[in-house]
Amino acid sequence: MDINQLVRKNVQKLTPYQSARRIGGNGDVWLNANEYPVAPNFQLTEQNLNRYPEAQPEQVINRYAQYAGVTPEQVIVSRGADEAIELLMRAFCEPETDTVLYCPPTYGMYQVSAETLGIKTKTVPTKSNWQLDLDGIKQNLDNVKLIYVCSPNNPTGNMIDQDDIKTLLKLAENRALVIIDEAYIEFSPNSTVVSWLANYPHLVILRTLSKAFALAGLRCGFTLANKPVIDALQKVIAPYPLATPVADIATQALSKDGINTMKLHVINLNNQKEKLANQLSALEIVEEVYPSEANYLCVKFQSNKEVFSKLWNEGIILRDQSKSIGQDGFIRISIGTQAECEAVITALKAI
Repeated sequence: MDINQLVRKNVQKLTPYQSARRIGGNGDVWLNANEYPVAPNFQLTEQNLNRYPEAQPEQVINRYAQYAGVTPEQVIVSRGADEAIELLMRAFCEPETDTVLYCPPTYGMYQVSAETLGIKTKTVPTKSNWQLDLDGIKQNLDNVKLIYVCSPNNPTGNMIDQDDIKTLLKLAENRALVIIDEAYIEFSPNSTVVSWLANYPHLVILRTLSKAFALAGLRCGFTLANKPVIDALQKVIAPYPLATPVADIATQALSKDGINTMKLHVINLNNQKEKLANQLSALEIVEEVYPSEANYLCVKFQSNKEVFSKLWNEGIILRDQSKSIGQDGFIRISIGTQAECEAVITALKAI
């Protein structure tokens, strides 16, 4: 029996998201997944694993709401922001009818989630400075229900102009949700649009503990929105999205001490990022190092394929962006420890 005949046709054609772990590699320096380079230390305190967890753990919700500056009814917690990307499509989009719009180069899961669910997609590539093409978006809004904008943008590292986001919100009024993916916002906290929720009922913000909180392995993300949006997401989310140990550690990470630790992470990493950017800019093989408001650098090399493969073979795993729209010649480098960043520079000097 050919099992593939039973698989949904859109899934048969689907190319899965090429996550860092799916791509693989062997080495000691992993700078391809935008992770924080040092593991935090937490101890589990909850021992009631025989019971199902709360559907939406109260302490996690309350602490994140306080941290983000919203009310608890404006928060829903999920298995990473990745689940939230898909929950929005499941709650708001009719398969084969509605469309989601995103602006490459950007995070690949917007496309993969839509294709998995049989939801149509439209792409409006960003302009040469990686800002939104508002005219292009305006011309492509028919049947669009969700617009995904990553800011700081992955993989380019730039913030999206806030005036442009306001214009986009006006264009989408009464027709679509505008979802601002703020996975990396802790590295540029003054640029958040969370305070805009009071004025824009169709604004949605995605957050995560994976980056600045150094908890990528925890899989804990948040959606911030007004109550009608949160209520819709509550209808389609899994009954118990957060395992008890996940909620336990998330609660600790969102304590006063946990948040202060995260802020120290940000200071240290931003300093390391500036140092690495300066070292890269001094290399002949580097054409340009782009400004970044996140925990990675987008770098254009004279020969990115050679750079990527040589460092890969030396056990230094970076992220080749050449298959992304507008990213030919680009490599994304996550900011590692000082020793890891020095290993990158040493390897590049040898090319």
